Amino acid sequence: MSVIELTINDRSVCSDIESRVHLGDFLRDTHNLTGTHLGCEHGVCGACTVLVDGEPVRSCITFAVACEKQKVRTIEGFDDDELMKRLRRSFSIHHGLQCGYCTPGMLITARDIVQRFPDADEARIRLELSGNLCRCTGYMGMVAAIKAVLADLKDNPTEQAPAARAITIDATVAAPAFETFAAAPSAAPQAPASASAAPVDQPAALRKGWTAIDDSFVVPFALDKVWAFMGDLPSVTSCLPGAELVEHDGESVKGKIAIKFGPMSANFAGAARLERDDAAHRAVMRGAGQDNISRSRANGDVTYALTSEDDGARTRVAVTLEYMLQGPLAQFSRSGLVKDFVRRMIADFGARITAQLGGGDAPEAAAAASSAKFNAGSLVWSVVWGRIKRLFGKGD
Repeated sequence: MSVIELTINDRSVCSDIESRVHLGDFLRDTHNLTGTHLGCEHGVCGACTVLVDGEPVRSCITFAVACEKQKVRTIEGFDDDELMKRLRRSFSIHHGLQCGYCTPGMLITARDIVQRFPDADEARIRLELSGNLCRCTGYMGMVAAIKAVLADLKDNPTEQAPAARAITIDATVAAPAFETFAAAPSAAPQAPASASAAPVDQPAALRKGWTAIDDSFVVPFALDKVWAFMGDLPSVTSCLPGAELVEHDGESVKGKIAIKFGPMSANFAGAARLERDDAAHRAVMRGAGQDNISRSRANGDVTYALTSEDDGARTRVAVTLEYMLQGPLAQFSRSGLVKDFVRRMIADFGARITAQLGGGDAPEAAAAASSAKFNAGSLVWSVVWGRIKRLFGKGD
C-alpha cells in the first residue's frame, strides 16, 4: 500500500492505495467520479481521458501513485468552466453524441483542441480528435461542434487562462497534407516529407510517435542473387500482398497498397525512395502515403541488410520496419497483435521472394493474399491461434 496526496477537482485528497491501481479505477471506485468512463483499458479509445496538471492523459494506463502532488480534473470538475459550457451546448446543438459513452473523454479532448489551436480548420480538428474513438456518431457532429465554438470564441472570447502545456505546433498552420517528391533528371529525388520533426536517420525509439519492428527471414540463394533481386522494384513489389506499382524510375516509386482488416478498409497511395549501399548490402526504402478514405497518413522506413550463411548457400535478410500513422487508423498500430501480424507478413514476404527466385509460384498462403485488396482476416486469425498455442505451451 502507498499513501498518495493529490488534488482532484480542486479538492485535496489523501488516500491509501495499492501501487497497481490505475487512475481510472481510483477515481471511479474510491471517489465515485463515474463520469470517467473505462472502455478499452489499453489507452486506445480515449473514453477515460482526464486532465493531469492541465494535460489530457489516459487514466486507464496511468497509475494513481504516479499522480502524487499533481492536480487531476475529471469531467465533473468543469461545472464552472465557461469553455466547457460552450462545448457542451455546442455538442448538444450539433448532435455530437448518441450513446454518450465516449462523451466525457471527447469533451475534455475538444477543450484541449480549442485552447491549443484557436485557428484550427477541419483537417486539424480531425487529426487532433483521432485519438478518441466513437462508434455512434461518425464524428461529423463533433467536428461541427468544435468548429462552432472556435468561431464563437473569435467574437466572444472567454477570460480563461491559456492552456497549461506549451503549443509545439504553429496553430495558424492547417494540418499537413500528404507530400511526395517530384524526381528531376538533373537532381536526386527527395524523400517524402516526414511527419516527425526528428531527422530521418534517427532510430524510431528517438522519433516521437514512431514504432519499430525487427525481424528476419532466410532465402536459400546466394547473397549476390538476392541482392540483385531486391534492387528490382517491380519484382519486390509483386511480393508485397495488396501492393500495386504505379510508376518507377529505378530509385523512386509511386504506388498503392490496399488492405482489408475485418470491417476496416484502407487504400494507401504514396511514394518512396530507395537508397542502396552495394558494399554493405544494405538498403533503406523511405516512403509516405495517405488513405483517402479515413484521411490517415503513414510515414515509414524499411531497412534491410543481407548476410551470407552456410558458406554462401543461403542469405539472411534482416528487416527493420519503422513507421508512424496519423489519423483514425493510428489506433490500430499500437497493439502487440499488430506487431505479430506485421512479423507474419514479413515471413510471407520472404516466402514470396524464395518462390520468385526459384522460378516457381508463390506459396498457397501468400498467393491467397495477392488479390487487389489484401484481406488480413485469415492472417490475423493465424497470428491469434499462434498466440493461443504459445500460451498453453503447444508446439506448431
